[in-house]
Amino acid sequence: MNKSKKFFAVNETNWEHRWGYKDSAFVSKNKNVVTLSGNRYDICTKNLPNLIPFAEEVLGIEILPEPQIKEVEEKYISNKKINQDFIDEVDSFFDKDRYSFNDKERLLHSHGQTTSDEIYKVLYSKLDSFVDLVFYIESEEETKKIIELAKKHNVCLIPFGGGTSVSNALKIPKNEHRMVVSVDTRRMNKIVDIDEKNLLATVEAGILGIDLEKQLQERGYTAGHEPDSIEFSTLGGWISTNASGMKKHKYGNIEDIVQNVTLITPNGMINQIKPLTRSSIGVKAQNLVFGSEGNFGIITKATIKIHKKPEASTFESILFHNWEDGVNFMYEIAHSNLIPASSRLMDNSMVRFASALKEEKTGFNKLVNSIKNFIVFKIKGFDPKRCVVAIFKMEGSSQEVKFQRNNLKILAKKYNPVFAGAGQGKSGYNLTLAIAYIRDFFMDQNIIGETLESAVPWSDVVKVSEAVTKKLKDLHEKHNLPGTFLFGSRLSKVYHSGACMYNTIAMSFKGIKKPEEVFGEIEHELRKTIIANGGSISHHHGVGKLRKDFIPDTLSKGSIDLIKNIKSSQDPKNIFGIKNNIFSD
Repeated sequence: MNKSKKFFAVNETNWEHRWGYKDSAFVSKNKNVVTLSGNRYDICTKNLPNLIPFAEEVLGIEILPEPQIKEVEEKYISNKKINQDFIDEVDSFFDKDRYSFNDKERLLHSHGQTTSDEIYKVLYSKLDSFVDLVFYIESEEETKKIIELAKKHNVCLIPFGGGTSVSNALKIPKNEHRMVVSVDTRRMNKIVDIDEKNLLATVEAGILGIDLEKQLQERGYTAGHEPDSIEFSTLGGWISTNASGMKKHKYGNIEDIVQNVTLITPNGMINQIKPLTRSSIGVKAQNLVFGSEGNFGIITKATIKIHKKPEASTFESILFHNWEDGVNFMYEIAHSNLIPASSRLMDNSMVRFASALKEEKTGFNKLVNSIKNFIVFKIKGFDPKRCVVAIFKMEGSSQEVKFQRNNLKILAKKYNPVFAGAGQGKSGYNLTLAIAYIRDFFMDQNIIGETLESAVPWSDVVKVSEAVTKKLKDLHEKHNLPGTFLFGSRLSKVYHSGACMYNTIAMSFKGIKKPEEVFGEIEHELRKTIIANGGSISHHHGVGKLRKDFIPDTLSKGSIDLIKNIKSSQDPKNIFGIKNNIFSD
């Protein structure tokens, strides 16, 4: 491998701590007009005159063109702890380009993308704890060796994928006194083999989702796994968090896609000797890897299902009168036999938010838009403050796509909806990747936002929305926060018994001391409310440290004891000491 071409996180095109690529960011052009820089996304370079007025109306505050909170230029990082015996042996087995003591590298590998407890702190204050060394593995043999040395010298290892975690999963425990080494997997980024007859691909775990999909599509295939973080997250990260993607209905969640996985632990290798279509062989050890969150070892590769690239794909969007109608329609979709690849329902707040990210119409397009609005809101009787939108992506054969679209029309008919068309559906679907950048724009205004995702039974979807809204109002008043708040819900994946529900919140913290702590308390209380009203801890983001307090209310003591016993058997010295979930105290 050419040394000059080797991956180092500090040399990448990503923002060091903010979300996404360095060439992409929401910026103010003047008092009211915002644009997304770069050219990676559909809305890039377009003038967005409605975003600031929308935010000011919803949050009840003034938003100024310049940042209202100053980013810390010289980021704090603690002195590194050195286990010299470990380093000496590392030097004897590995080239110098395998590891780095660089402070920027250490800082980049000491946090994920959790808003309040990680990103807010690193930008405007300081993180609590840090890794001491970053090590880049390049093979399975190297993985075994670094684990062997860590075990020998009692060094703590932290597996690192893309760093997109939003559960404090990468937060270093404060009471960890050993040398901490972040093991970055992103140099292990190859497709090892494609079995074209059986439609399987064996892939190294450090590959980015966007690269996996690109390489497969060049050969006429797709994995179909498309999480919102696909540009920056890795295959190993998906497995370790039990991830889900936007096209789950057609291709499955990660546990449906992965047929075999290899995990290297301090006690040996966990995998199935060969992937099989299905087998009844007792408890499958490899299933323990899903949701393991870095506690057992390092995932090195996986064998996944692949599919021929779809013959056809299209979009659709449907406008419903209210949230209840939209939820009932999604329930019917979930129990039909023609579920689109992706189905998403946005409540009114999310609809208005998405509308605020559209460029201003001019000339003939403005006239057409006015006519459409007249038809929808005047003739059809839709209330702009109550209506909701469902967005669909359909993939497969031309006939399959046709059947799916017809099914939508048949099921929706009784709700007297308006079909907004493929163009609106496509723009709504594609907005998913770009909208993630909005967090950092508003955070510079001292506005903190987050999305709380959960699996919710159909019987409780409306109840959860109402309960969280009430609780958020109470908490906003309790902490005497300025203005008002944004709250919005959406359903993004449907199941027989329920749906994945996102609850998005945002509020201003201007003049509030330690806003990251106040927001953290609010977030924790809202999660309690979600769980109390029927929701789960998480649908696909994992538990990490952010949600581990809720595990005893989710799993029985016997289940917890079993998990802890497995952890201690595979890693008795707690070499993988990240302490996510309840694998170790």
